[in-house]
Amino acid sequence: MTEKTMRALVLRSHGALDDLQVVEDYPVPQVVDGHVVIRVRASSFNYHDVFTVKGMPGIKVPFPVIIGLDMAGEIAEIGAGVTGWKVGDRVLVNPLNKRKGLMGEMLDGGMAQYCLVAADQLVAMPEGVTFEEAASLPVAYGTAHRMLITHNTIKKGDKVLVLGASGGVGTGCVILAKLLGAEVIACASSAEKLARLKEMGANEVINYDEVDFSKWAIEKYGKPQRRSHEGGVDVVINFTGGPTWVPSLKCIKRGGKLLVCGATAGHDPVEDLRYVWTFEINIVGSNSFYDDDLAGLMTLIREGRMKPVIDKVLPLDEAAAGLRLIQDRKVIGKVVVTP
Repeated sequence: MTEKTMRALVLRSHGALDDLQVVEDYPVPQVVDGHVVIRVRASSFNYHDVFTVKGMPGIKVPFPVIIGLDMAGEIAEIGAGVTGWKVGDRVLVNPLNKRKGLMGEMLDGGMAQYCLVAADQLVAMPEGVTFEEAASLPVAYGTAHRMLITHNTIKKGDKVLVLGASGGVGTGCVILAKLLGAEVIACASSAEKLARLKEMGANEVINYDEVDFSKWAIEKYGKPQRRSHEGGVDVVINFTGGPTWVPSLKCIKRGGKLLVCGATAGHDPVEDLRYVWTFEINIVGSNSFYDDDLAGLMTLIREGRMKPVIDKVLPLDEAAAGLRLIQDRKVIGKVVVTP
């Protein structure tokens, strides 16, 4: 590798998305022991990147930093002590560095032409999976895969209600729940998003800005019964928290599940434990994702059983505009950048 500088999307201080800057002369990372340098071919945004730009309590970001958690590319250079890999191998990167934290937050991420990556973060990409598809997976689809498949929470025929269904994790949940044979009720906030969710296979769609999703589910499937398993939905997927928590409990059938992997609308919601014990509701937490989740997803893509939903593929010069679409919730699925 002869390049000394590269193009990168750099964050120099917390603030607005307008403060992000594409620079032409960021130093190309030098390979070190136990690491590889990859030529980034695709990187995707998550809402976490918005939080990184704006700043989060308790997280001290080392500036300057290249943002972008999710990335896929080709190995360009290999450091000492790295075995099992060769230059040119196509790889997906698990964004969690075991020593320093998240890529794109605690160390440089994927919104650049090259990235230094620890060898134990690499996941081999099978043939038949594109860089754009692979880069869509880790945070959003990896989280959905672990919550639904690794934890074995959904079975064929289940009625599954997904809140926030149009985002990265949400679309992943819709696709994987359908793959598992569930009847999916997808909740989103606009007619356009609901139409797209129908195209993805959602059986029912709800505009939660106009309709109370909990009351809708009770009217559709019946009121959950305390002494039988009639009425309500089998599973609610709720990674929003906040004011949606108790309404979620109210529409789950006896013995049903509430799946949670985040709290985008608030981590400290009003609670009503009466529903939890009266209807024997199982609240199942799921945190992050692991290499086997990412490998499993790429196998599903290779076999033609699923395809990540990509809203836009943008050049690096338009990356900040793409992140703004994520911030304003104007996308369905993922925004991918090709540096």
